[in-house]
Amino acid sequence: MLVGYARVSTEDQDLTAQRDALRALGVAPKRTYVDHGLTGTNRERPGLREALAACLREALAACREGDTLVVTKLDRLARSLPDARDIVEDLTNRGVKLSLGGSVHDPTDPVGRLLFNVLAMIAEFEADLTRMRTREGMRVAKAKGRLRGKQIQCGSSCSRWSSPLVPRACATSTSSTSWR
Repeated sequence: MLVGYARVSTEDQDLTAQRDALRALGVAPKRTYVDHGLTGTNRERPGLREALAACLREALAACREGDTLVVTKLDRLARSLPDARDIVEDLTNRGVKLSLGGSVHDPTDPVGRLLFNVLAMIAEFEADLTRMRTREGMRVAKAKGRLRGKQIQCGSSCSRWSSPLVPRACATSTSSTSWR
């Protein structure tokens, strides 16, 4: 039996391409588990937990020895080398295979282990680069005065107080200043 897993990091991203790829790899839509808005560095993902449970359940044996967990790319499963290794070790100990984009990972083959570790290191490197670029962009925006932190949520009265020169802030009933 094939069990699929797909993940996107933000709620705005779409899973269609991953779902289509999993379907093309032979995974039934009802056996596909997904996570929205969760990073691959976070191991506490409900969809991943359900997919692994479907593959690792001992008592109910939803996946039995010889079954396969299918992901389109390794970075959808894990974004850190230790997490990727832990997941593969769990699968291997239970006799469940891992398919990465249609290629079945063989943990007993030295070349297979090497390639898996290289792919996991690249996924971790990409995650690190993304974090670095985000922090760098935030530093630049802050230096230019464009990053002020979380903005105050205002009601409908805010629009009359907004100005390109004054940060958006809620009006108080005691304020008599007009920014017009």
